[in-house]
Amino acid sequence: MNEKNKYDLHYFLSDASFENWAKGTNKNDIAYWNNWIQNNTEHLETVENAKSIIIGISFNQEYPSNQKVNEALANVLPKVGLNVSKKSNFKKTRTLNNSIITAAAAVLLVLIGFTTYTYLNYNTTTIHKTNFGEIIDLKLPDGTSVVLNGNSKIWYDNENPRLINLIGEAYFKVKPIPSTKAKFWVITEDLKVEVLGTQFHVNTRKQKTNVVLDEGSIHLELANGDVTKMIPGEIVSFSNESKKLTHKKVDIETPYALWRGGTYTFNEIPLKEVMYNLETTYGVEVSYELDYLKELPISGGIPNQNLQICIAAIEKATGTRIINNDNILRVQENPIN
Repeated sequence: MNEKNKYDLHYFLSDASFENWAKGTNKNDIAYWNNWIQNNTEHLETVENAKSIIIGISFNQEYPSNQKVNEALANVLPKVGLNVSKKSNFKKTRTLNNSIITAAAAVLLVLIGFTTYTYLNYNTTTIHKTNFGEIIDLKLPDGTSVVLNGNSKIWYDNENPRLINLIGEAYFKVKPIPSTKAKFWVITEDLKVEVLGTQFHVNTRKQKTNVVLDEGSIHLELANGDVTKMIPGEIVSFSNESKKLTHKKVDIETPYALWRGGTYTFNEIPLKEVMYNLETTYGVEVSYELDYLKELPISGGIPNQNLQICIAAIEKATGTRIINNDNILRVQENPIN
């Protein structure tokens, strides 16, 4: 499907984040959609129509009188070789009017039903998502803190805010509820994380889910029913597609959740791993002039909330030249070196 063609009325009506923007109920969604609309003005009419349906519109239904319909028929039918008596005109007109009213009523009922379904269905769900390069701090209704990395999304049913769905990357500091020992769940495409009260990092990039536990204890439930228990300082990686599971101590040289402080921190990490962070966070593509450039080690801190500054820091740390051409980053040898 053409990317632009997908933005039809149904697309906007079925997007809970767009509904939040239309109703002005979520500042993150408001900022996202205001920016999107500014850069996609060709969809403005569809956006406004969708907004009108979401916030509620009234229909002024006016149907032509029998006299006007008869007059129109009297003018049209002779032109197509038909002669209709006044009596039959009246019967046909009444039948036509009834058909018009019935069809209009059916369409209206479908529209009302669809709008009602959309409202009832999505008004029960809260969604938070980030733009490329954006990091936001969230406080969930139960008191749990979440730091959501760029190009990521979480959503939950308002009646069960301790059951979180995640796409992308997030850091959780779960609020324990000792009185009820209520569990907290994070669900990804690969597994479920069961928590009582703890701090952990979840990353769903690279067609797998990585979970790193900083504090407390958690259980991971895989799709086949297997359960893995984690203790602080461990990482579990699992792909539902490959069925490959790794469970080991954290490699202190690997930067897992340091992005939440606004800086990537690396210690002798290959450049290709560093650039992958840029790909997933900023939505860019990376290519290399020479293969050996992928393995160049990089150490130090790199600001991760501005792509240009990030690129400049990587160039300085590796002695390379990185050309940004329409969000395609070309890593080259620096001719000055």
